[in-house]
Amino acid sequence: MMKMNLRKLLAIGTASTLVLSATACSSASATATTAETTTAAETEAAAAESAASAEESTAEADSAVTTDTAEYNIAIVKQLDHASLDEITNAIEAQLDAIAAEKNVTIHYTTYSGQNDQTTLKQIGDQAIADGVDAVIPVATLAAQVMTVCAEETETPVVYAAISDPEAADLTGISYVTGTSDALNTSFILDMMTAVDDEIQTVGLLYSLSEANSATPIADAKTYLDAAGIAYTEQTANTNDEVITAVSALIADGVDAIFTPTDNVIMAAELAVYESLKEAGIPHYTGADSFVRNGAFATCGVNYTDLGARTADLAYSAITEGMEGMDDYYLMDGGIITVNTETAEALGLDYSVYSDMGELVEVITTED
Repeated sequence: MMKMNLRKLLAIGTASTLVLSATACSSASATATTAETTTAAETEAAAAESAASAEESTAEADSAVTTDTAEYNIAIVKQLDHASLDEITNAIEAQLDAIAAEKNVTIHYTTYSGQNDQTTLKQIGDQAIADGVDAVIPVATLAAQVMTVCAEETETPVVYAAISDPEAADLTGISYVTGTSDALNTSFILDMMTAVDDEIQTVGLLYSLSEANSATPIADAKTYLDAAGIAYTEQTANTNDEVITAVSALIADGVDAIFTPTDNVIMAAELAVYESLKEAGIPHYTGADSFVRNGAFATCGVNYTDLGARTADLAYSAITEGMEGMDDYYLMDGGIITVNTETAEALGLDYSVYSDMGELVEVITTED
């Protein structure tokens, strides 16, 4: 069952028989008539049997066509709207459609956004459970935590997507909860940072205190930087305006680069700060490719379309086979390096070294 600290966050033939009678006569004429009657009767019987067989086959065929398929109802709950979570959600929806077609079942799903508000998320979760959904798919950490509380009494399957640190978020050891993890390889991203600029002296750590998934990678970053003899300064933010202010402070501090993990609050504000960072000549290394598509410099992480599809598969298995035997969570493979070529050009950075470090994907800035 769920750990107590999660409580603090709140809380689907008959075939006819033909009877023949013949009258016995002694005359040849009568015999002939009886013979003719018998022959006609046999023909009628054969025709009737054939018709009955055809009727039965048609009925079976009609029955096969009109048999209702299984129907399932799923609530998809995004923590908020931004590029990464939208990509994951779109992939979940597409995979559910594909599963329905392949398995000849009907899957009804409704997608909600909690707008990063715990109260709104709780209202969405409570209503979904009251509606009797077969599973809830929360996308991102806060959504997963709230949905877990909402589903506690009914133990409706909660199959989350993109939780960087399920253990830190208290989402492990719960019988009705599983999902996919996009755990970050923080050391590798900082290796990318020093590979491009081996003279970095100060790194800015930009994250939100409200994001549980940021805690472990920030701690890992500090350990890495301490061991490398690189100074760091921290700025935290919980709203778009605060992110803008925090970035301005890091620029004023003269940091050489900024690191942000898979932090949804910072991600939602990336389009508002990337121009300022480019103008200041500061590369932003991040935890997801959505940051990079919104103007950040580089990342190394998972493919969120693959993650969304895997999450949908897990949700269908949870509904149809049950949760017994499923892992606490499923770690997605990473190793995909994504670089924004427009940002790299503006910063004057040569990222060719990344070709030797992993799979390299080049993107440009988009607003979705």
